[in-house]
Amino acid sequence: MGVSLRSEVADGLAVLTLTQPARGNPLDAALIAQLKECVQWLWGRDALRCVLLRAEGGNFSFGGDLHAFHAHGPRLPALVRDWTADLHMALQRLWALPVPLVAQVQGAAMGGALSLVAGCDVVVAAAGSRFGSAFSRIGLSCDSGSSATLTARMGMARARRFVLFSEVLDSAAAQQAGLVDRVVPDDALAHEAVQLARRLAQGPTAAYGAIKRLFLQAGSAQLQAQLEAEALAIAAVAATQDAGEGVAALLARREPVFRGR
Repeated sequence: MGVSLRSEVADGLAVLTLTQPARGNPLDAALIAQLKECVQWLWGRDALRCVLLRAEGGNFSFGGDLHAFHAHGPRLPALVRDWTADLHMALQRLWALPVPLVAQVQGAAMGGALSLVAGCDVVVAAAGSRFGSAFSRIGLSCDSGSSATLTARMGMARARRFVLFSEVLDSAAAQQAGLVDRVVPDDALAHEAVQLARRLAQGPTAAYGAIKRLFLQAGSAQLQAQLEAEALAIAAVAATQDAGEGVAALLARREPVFRGR
């Protein structure tokens, strides 16, 4: 298993970097396993004060590994159940860390990767970035906590429309919708994101942790229930003909023909 996630800690700031840019930094078995292990490691660090999440390459992440989806064919529901079990646990524990989470986004942040970003406390995006929910485009329901994190940031009606129509928003539209907190010039992204993360790492960590805990408690029951509901839903939908057609069409770079079954 190659390295899909690199972690570094200095002066209380943990930097997590997705490291498969040639593949679009996919959410696959390798990344999920490494993310779960990394989050467990972060929970054991007493001196942790902030986490910066970023990615190498021109894009943050295109989301789920469609090549793996397509290769599994009729066994896709079982694969989805396996992946979501570990991914959803890792995400819950990542978002619940008692320190601020900052996401640094360039290029595309799509599908499940967008939920990973949306669950962070502060999202800093490059002006040229774009954000999309591609689930329905490939005949799947949403996962990775999207129904909870996107609703928390965008409001239910806007989030539902965003997912139903597989919308792709540029950075300005994403900021207006609440998905992004700050938009900066492309060439200033790395500097601005790390400066913001360092500022938070030098702040009142206990207060930040209490603030996060209070907001998480306000929606924790919904998040936990939604993660389980999403896992069951996407596993069931993955068994449909439309899901197979959607994935095959995207890999073949053609428009899918959905039959409603």
